[in-house]
Amino acid sequence: MKSTSEAAFETAIEAVLLANGYARIDGKDFDRERAIFPAEALAFIRATQGKVWEKLEALHGEQTEARVVESLVKWLDSHGALATLRHGFKCFGKTLRIAFFRPAHGLNPELEARYQDNRLGLTRQLHFSPKSEKSLDVVLSVNGIPLVTLELKNPLSGQTAANAIRQYRHDRDPREPIFVFSKRTLVHFAVDTEEAHMATRMAGTSTYFLPFNRGFEGGAGNPPDPDGRNYKTAYLWEEVLQRDSLLDLLARVLHLSVEEKTTDEGKKVRKESLIFPRYHQLQAVRAMVEAAAREGVGHNYLVEHSAGSGKSNTIAWLAHRLSSLHNQQDERLFDSVIVITDRVVLDRQLQNTIYQFDHRQGVVQKIDEDSRQLAEALEAGVPIIITTLQKFPFVSAQLARLNEERNEESRSHLPTRKYAVIIDEAHSSQSGETATELKGVLGGAQLRDKALEMAMEEGEADLERLFRSMAKRGQQPNMSFFAFTATPKHKTLAIFGRNGEPFHRYTMRQAIEEGFIEDVLKSYVTYKTYYKLIKKAEEDPSVERKKAAKALARFMRLHPHNIGQKTEVMVEHFQHFTRHKIGGHAKAMVVTGSRLEAVRYKQEFDCYIKEKGYPIKSLVAFSGSVEDDKIPEKQYTEVEMNDGLKEKDLPETFTKPDFRVLLVAEKYQTGFDQPLLHTMYVDKRLSGIQAVQTLSRLNRTHPLKDDTFVLDFVNDPREIQEAFRQYYEGSVMGEEVDPDKLYEVKAELDASGIYLQGEVADFTCVFFAPKRRQSPSDHKTMNAILDRAVTRFAQFQVSEEEEAELWRGKLQAFRNLYSFLSQVIPYQDSDLEKLFTYLRHLALKLPKRKSGPGYQFDEEVELDYYRLQKISEGSISLNEGYAKPLDGPREVGSGMVREEHLALSRLIDTINERFGGELNEADQLFFDQIAEAASLNESLQKAAEVNSLDKFQLVFRQVLESLFIERMELNEELFADYMSKPELQELISKWLGSQVYERLSASPKALSGQP
Repeated sequence: MKSTSEAAFETAIEAVLLANGYARIDGKDFDRERAIFPAEALAFIRATQGKVWEKLEALHGEQTEARVVESLVKWLDSHGALATLRHGFKCFGKTLRIAFFRPAHGLNPELEARYQDNRLGLTRQLHFSPKSEKSLDVVLSVNGIPLVTLELKNPLSGQTAANAIRQYRHDRDPREPIFVFSKRTLVHFAVDTEEAHMATRMAGTSTYFLPFNRGFEGGAGNPPDPDGRNYKTAYLWEEVLQRDSLLDLLARVLHLSVEEKTTDEGKKVRKESLIFPRYHQLQAVRAMVEAAAREGVGHNYLVEHSAGSGKSNTIAWLAHRLSSLHNQQDERLFDSVIVITDRVVLDRQLQNTIYQFDHRQGVVQKIDEDSRQLAEALEAGVPIIITTLQKFPFVSAQLARLNEERNEESRSHLPTRKYAVIIDEAHSSQSGETATELKGVLGGAQLRDKALEMAMEEGEADLERLFRSMAKRGQQPNMSFFAFTATPKHKTLAIFGRNGEPFHRYTMRQAIEEGFIEDVLKSYVTYKTYYKLIKKAEEDPSVERKKAAKALARFMRLHPHNIGQKTEVMVEHFQHFTRHKIGGHAKAMVVTGSRLEAVRYKQEFDCYIKEKGYPIKSLVAFSGSVEDDKIPEKQYTEVEMNDGLKEKDLPETFTKPDFRVLLVAEKYQTGFDQPLLHTMYVDKRLSGIQAVQTLSRLNRTHPLKDDTFVLDFVNDPREIQEAFRQYYEGSVMGEEVDPDKLYEVKAELDASGIYLQGEVADFTCVFFAPKRRQSPSDHKTMNAILDRAVTRFAQFQVSEEEEAELWRGKLQAFRNLYSFLSQVIPYQDSDLEKLFTYLRHLALKLPKRKSGPGYQFDEEVELDYYRLQKISEGSISLNEGYAKPLDGPREVGSGMVREEHLALSRLIDTINERFGGELNEADQLFFDQIAEAASLNESLQKAAEVNSLDKFQLVFRQVLESLFIERMELNEELFADYMSKPELQELISKWLGSQVYERLSASPKALSGQP
C-alpha cells in the first residue's frame, strides 16, 4: 500500500520542509568524491559576495569556480564544517563566507538580507558513495554543504527506528567522504513515526545513538498529536530542522568538545566529540530565552532537570544566548550574565564553547581569586562571569576600597545594571542570607534609592541600611534568575518556580528510560542487625531516655564485632561480585554514619583485605580530625589515613585502577561523578533528598555498565522508595506556608517578656547605623543590649526548662519563616526586619540547654548476641506508590518531647526490642568567607609575615571569635556550635588558621593589604 510505505513518510517530510524555506536539490548535482554540492556553494558565494568574486575572477578567469571549490573543500577537510560555516574560508588571500547567520539584533539590515540569502537544500535518495550506489533517504544541506542525514522507517511496513540505527551501524562506512567526523555531515537521525534517535559520529558498529524524543507522561517516547492528524515525530522536521532553527543550531549551539579523560586503565587520552543538543536541552534554552525577551528583566525561571540531562551544556548555551539577547526594541536585555557554580569543569566548558561561537576572548571570566576580582569584573561589566556564591557578602566593601584607591567617591554599590543570574544546582542555601547578599550587591544604586525612599516614608532616614536589608530580600527588578536543580526543595519551588511549578522539566524517569542514567534501585539488598545488649554493672542508674538511647546506639554501631561482621560482608561481596563488573574496573562506595565510623571501617577494611590477600585498595574521606576515645590523644585525619594523599587529589586518585573502594562520612555524597561506581554499601540512616542525592552517585553510565547494586544495612526500602518517588516523575510542591503564621509566632515571642521592644529598637539602631557613624564601641553596645535578654532567658531556663526550650523553638521558627517568606511575600514591615535581625543575634548568645551527663556505657553494657541477616533482595519499583508533596518550613517548638528518665536496664530492653553533628561540605561556604575576611585583617597579615605557623595560630585564635561574630548571620547554627563546643573550636581554629597562614605567607598581594 502506497499510503503505508516508507516513501509516503519521506514525501510528507519533504512537503513540510519545502514549504518552509528549503529547496529541492537533485542528487545528480552531488560531488561524491568531495562530498559537496558545488553548484549550490558557488551560487551562494556569487550572490552574496559579488565584489570578492570579481577580484578572484580577475586573477583566475575561467578557473575561478574550480579554485574556489578546491579552497572550500581543503578548508572543510582541515577545519571542519562547523568552523567553516561560522568563520568562512580563505581562497588565494581572500576571505569567503559559506553561510551568514542571523545577527542578535536588527540594527544592520544588510546582515539580515545576507541571512535570507542562505540556500537550504533537501535531497532525497542521495547516492553518496564514490564506490557504490548506496543511498541516504534524506540529506539536508546549507549552501551546498551536506550537514544532516535522515534514515526513515515506517512501522506500518514492519520497520522501526531500530532498523535505521542498524543500517547506519552496519551499512554506512564512516570512511566515506560524507561521513568523516566533523568534516561534512554533523548529525544523523534514525527516525520512524513514533521515535527519533541521533548520532554525531559515524563509527561503524560502535556508532552511538541518543534518543531525541520529547518525553511522554514523565517518561520516554513522544506524545500523540492532540488532533490525531500528525506523526508523533513531526516536531523534528516542523520545529528542529525548520530553516531558522537549523541555521540557529549551526550558529550558536553545536560545538566541538575536547576533553582529557582518564581511561579505565588509568591512562589519560584526548577525546573529541561533537555536541548536538538533546530535545529537552534545546527546548529549555529556547523557551527561557524567548520568555526573557518577551517578559523583560525581573523574572525567575526554574529548570528541574534530572541527573544525566546534560546540565553543563544547557547552562553554557543559555549563558551565551542571554549575554547577547536583545528585546523587541533591539536593546540589550542583560549587561552581564553571572553563573553561580562550584564546578571547575563548567568554567572550561563555557570558555571553550563560547569561543567557538564568536572567536572572541574575554567574553567569559572566572572569578578564581577573591571578592576583589569579582568586584572588578562587575564594575567592568564582563559579559559572562563565573563565580561562587560565598564571594558576594564582601563585594560591597571591595567596591568601596577600589574607589578609595582611585581617589573617587567612596561608594559600596554598583551602578544599576541588568543581570541574568544562572544558578547551577539551586538548593536551600540559595534562599538563605548569602543569596540575599547577592541580590543586595547586584541591586546597585536602584536598590539604594529604593531603600532611601522607604526610610523617608517611614520617617527613619538614619536607618537606610535597615530598609536596604528589607528591600534586597524580595525579587529585584533588575535581575532575572535561571535556577537549575535535579532535586528541588519546597523553598526552591516557591522562590524560583511559577505557581509552585518549574518552568521546564526533564524527569528522572525519562533519563532512566532513555538510558542517560542508571536505575540505582534496580538491585537493592537490605540487611538487618539483630542483637542483644546486657547490663553488666551492678547498679541500675536512672538515665535520660533520649541521651542514653543515643549513647547505646553509638556503642553498638562502633562495637568491633558489628564493624567486623559488616566489613566481612562488604569486602567478600566486592571481591566475588562487584570487582568483576564494568569490564573488571568497577568501584564501590561505603557510606558511614559518622567520621569515627569511617575511621574504624577504614582500619578494619585494610586489616581484612591484607589478611585475605585481596587486590583491593581503599581510600577514606572525612573532614577535619577525629579523636577515638579508645586511644586517648590520638587524632586521625583523611590525609594521614590515605598515606599522605592531599584532599584535593583524592577524586583523581580514585580513578586509578588500584583504588576500588571509597569510604565516606558526609563527603562525596553529592556532586561526585564517577562512572565506574557500581556498588554502594550503606551504613547510615538516609531520608528525603539526602537519600536521593547519596544513592544517585551510582547513576552515571559507562559503556560497559549494565547494572548497579546497593547493599543497605540501615534503611527501610519503603522510605527509600518514598524519597525517590518525590522526584521520579517531577516534584510536587506541598501546601503553601501561611504568611499570617509569622505574626502569630511574633506575638507569642513578644508576650514572653524575654526581650523588650525598646531593646529591639536600640539594638537595630546600632546595627543599622550609617557606616560613617559606626564606632569601635558598637560591638560592645550590641552585646550589652543582648545580654539583658540572655539574663532573663537564663532565669526562665532555671525555673521552667521545658518552657524555655519551647520559646527557643519559636525563635528559630520565626527566623526560618521570615527568611523564607520575605523572599516570596512583600511584607514591607520594618518591625519584622528589626526583630529578625535582633533574634538572629540573640539566638547565638542564649545559653544551651542544660544537658545531663553524657553517657559512656563501655563499662556498664556488653554485647550478648549478634546476628546480621539479609531480609530483602530485589528492586525498589518507582512506578508504584505515590509522590509525596515537598513540605515547606513549619512552626516548630510546640511539640517538644519532654525527656523521660528510666532505669538503664529498661532502656536496654527497649533498644533490643525496637532497634531496627558533624561538619559537612555545606559549611565550607561559611569557612571560605571567614578565611577571606581573615586575609584582610592587618594584625594577621603582620603575624603571618614574622611568625611560624604555631605562633601564628596563637594570634589567629584571638582574632577568630570576632571574625565569626561579624559574620555569624551567614551560618548561625555552625556559629552556635562553635561557641558551645571546645573540641569543635579547636578543630576549626587549627584548620582555618593553617588555611589563612598558607594564603598570607604565599601571597605578596595579601601581605600588601589586598585580598
